[in-house]
Amino acid sequence: MQTYAYIRVSSLDQNEARQLEAIQELAIPQKNIYMDKQSGKDFHRQSYQKLLKKMQRGDLLYVLSIDRLGRNYKEIQNQWRYLTEDIGVDICILDMPLLDTRQYKDLLGTFIADLVLQILSFVAESERENIKKRQSQGISAAKAKGIRFGRPGAYVPKNFASLVKRWRNRQIPLKVLLKACSISRSTFFRRIQEMGL
Repeated sequence: MQTYAYIRVSSLDQNEARQLEAIQELAIPQKNIYMDKQSGKDFHRQSYQKLLKKMQRGDLLYVLSIDRLGRNYKEIQNQWRYLTEDIGVDICILDMPLLDTRQYKDLLGTFIADLVLQILSFVAESERENIKKRQSQGISAAKAKGIRFGRPGAYVPKNFASLVKRWRNRQIPLKVLLKACSISRSTFFRRIQEMGL
C-alpha cells in the first residue's frame, strides 16, 4: 500500500504552503506528493493525471479539502466514485473527518459520507462561480475607471505617420522602418489600421 497526497492551487501566483505544511505532517514521501497550479473546474490537470496512473487498489490519497480536489459539483462526484470504486483507493479529506473512506464503511456511514460529499462539492462549485462573478465585477469596475488590461500597446514614434508615408513612397524599406520604430511587422500594420494611415 502506498500513501499519496494531492495539492492544488488555482494559479501560478497562489501559494501552496498551507496545504504542503498539512501534508508534510503525514510523513508522505516527497515523490508521492503531486501538485497542480491550475483551475479546479475540471480534472484535466497534468500532475493529477500522473497521480491517477500511479495509484492502485488499497492505496491512500490525502487531500487537505474537497475544493483542492476540484470545484465542479458533478466532476467531483464522478471522480470520487472513480477513485474509490474503479481504482479502489481510500481518500482522506483532512479538514473534513467524515470524508475518510477508511472509516464508516457500513451503509449509514456511506450514506452520511455521500451527503457530506454532495454538500461540499456544491459549496466548492458555488464558490468558484462566486469568484468568477467577483472577478468579472472587478474588471468591469476597473474598465469604467479607465484602467486598461493586457499588454501595454507598443510605442510608436511621433514621426510614425511620416515614416509610413516614406515607406509607401518606397523611400524606406519596411525592414528599416520596423527597426527604427522597434516594433514587429504585425504591430506596424495594426497601428496603421488603428491610426487610419
